[in-house]
Amino acid sequence: MRVMKFSVSPVVRVAVEARNPADLPKLVEGLKRLAKSDPMVQCIIEESGEHIVAGAGELHLEICLKDLEEDHACIPLKKSDPVVSYRETEVKARARYLADRYQWELSEARKIWAFGPDGTGPNVLVDVTKGVQYLNEVKDSVVAGFQWATKEGVLCEENMRGVRFDIHDVTLHSDAVHRGGGQIIPTTRRVLYACQLTAQPRLMEPVYLVEIQCPEQVVGGIYSVLNRKRGHVFDETQVMGTPMFVVKAYLPVNESFGFTADLRSNTGGQAFPQCVFDHWQVLQGDPRDSASKPYLVVAETRKRKGLKESVPALENYLDKL
Repeated sequence: MRVMKFSVSPVVRVAVEARNPADLPKLVEGLKRLAKSDPMVQCIIEESGEHIVAGAGELHLEICLKDLEEDHACIPLKKSDPVVSYRETEVKARARYLADRYQWELSEARKIWAFGPDGTGPNVLVDVTKGVQYLNEVKDSVVAGFQWATKEGVLCEENMRGVRFDIHDVTLHSDAVHRGGGQIIPTTRRVLYACQLTAQPRLMEPVYLVEIQCPEQVVGGIYSVLNRKRGHVFDETQVMGTPMFVVKAYLPVNESFGFTADLRSNTGGQAFPQCVFDHWQVLQGDPRDSASKPYLVVAETRKRKGLKESVPALENYLDKL
């Protein structure tokens, strides 16, 4: 049987741990059962040892954690507050690329080395070099460094999204001993981090498509709730032959916690929302500017992952020959 592929990303995550440390093996076994019972759920063990459960939304996670606690692990759990996954990208102008959309030159399309992370991600590594010696010998190591860098970006070690890296020139040692994986993989990662920092890095946040059914008299309450939560309405239609309206809006996932309760309290319980993951959008502001919202998100994420709160400076990675 083929593995099912979902267009919905698990964008909301919660850290779980057993209240009694002696129950850790039961928790691990319970997470395995949960992952088998619901293909949408991702159960991840972070480098710090945290057990992460990622789902499509607040309600989905709530149901999964209830199943984990009562059916799969059968132990009391401690749960963190839900947090949202972000992505890292660039906004530096790429005139020809943007003008032609995705119509790459044939010669460049043939020189794609890899997609990342995990070989299938939305980032690409392209070889545009001319006559570099020993290049094919280090290709696997460069690709491994690319996979590492795109899985853990420089801003807050989140996945990169929509970034293309071009290899223009490589200077390699003539002695094969000095161009092994131990030298090339970390160097590639440092180079890609330097590229990311010089190309106006930005954070991307996940966005829900929200469809709300309600009577006409409470539409105003829906608009006020969405405006408070950085949402925006893009469609409003009346259901033919009924007094019901269907309002469609985009709502950042980070603002969706408590959205349903807030909406119902503002509409007297007459609005019925449905949230589905729709797309990623750039979070406005420079993550290196201490007055911006992305800076706070990056600092909070880095703190949660046990990293230094400030983004590394370009000088840490920009080595000139």
